Amino acid sequence: MATRRTTILADPDLLDRVERFASRARTTKTAVIAAALESYLAEHDEEPAVAFLAVGQSGHGRLSLDGRRIVHREAGRRPSGR
Repeated sequence: MATRRTTILADPDLLDRVERFASRARTTKTAVIAAALESYLAEHDEEPAVAFLAVGQSGHGRLSLDGRRIVHREAGRRPSGR
């Protein structure tokens, strides 16, 4: 996995805790911070990934309307009145 470098500003006590935890877990501070970011984003991300996406044509008139409702439901949004 490709990585990029960044700089964060954090309370010195928090950074000390991260360092102690990484030492006890025999891992790096980078791994601890990356795991914490992944966990936070997984819990707080507002737009979940769409479960599926398809394009097609059907002779069944309601199929596209039902598909749109499913996509909106899977994405956590309510369909508009269109």
